[in-house]
Amino acid sequence: MPEQFLPDPVMPRPARSMKERMLAGEPYLASDDELGELGLRAQDLADDYNATRTRDGASRRRILTELLGSVGEGAEIRPPLRVDYGFNIHIGARTFANWGLVAADVAAITIGADVQIGPNVQLLTPTHPVEPEPRRQKWEAARPITIGDNVWLGGGVIVLPGVTIGENTVVGAGSVVVRDLPANVVAVGNPASVIRTI
Repeated sequence: MPEQFLPDPVMPRPARSMKERMLAGEPYLASDDELGELGLRAQDLADDYNATRTRDGASRRRILTELLGSVGEGAEIRPPLRVDYGFNIHIGARTFANWGLVAADVAAITIGADVQIGPNVQLLTPTHPVEPEPRRQKWEAARPITIGDNVWLGGGVIVLPGVTIGENTVVGAGSVVVRDLPANVVAVGNPASVIRTI
């Protein structure tokens, strides 16, 4: 190997940016300038989206495509929509989200195809330290959320960090999902628990 491509044992590795740390699921500071700008961009686009008229489907689609990481064909999200960054959200084809979706996408939020999301659902990836000092210093992290194809989340469902919900599963209104749910079940309650298979 040519000498200029050999690693230099004396040179320190460059420090990773807060965005890189965030995307890797490591502790990071959200007050970072780069993340702050990305958050403001997302809020501006969400404000634009939330101000669209119901009949203006072309504008809604254009803004969603710019705001989110990916949006499947025929997917619909009724305003208002709130996100942290937007680019970490991927929505499958024909998925429908009713009014008031909060998708706190510090980590990836992956929503499958043909998903039904009721009003005022919250998908929350951020985590904060239990220990008081790092929390006071504003360190945080996140864990991804994955929602399988053809899932139905009833109104007011809250999905917490790191949760995966299997395909075809139904989560009853007002439930709080704190751990993974398998495919083909009905789950209700706080914390949500499986009450039957489908």
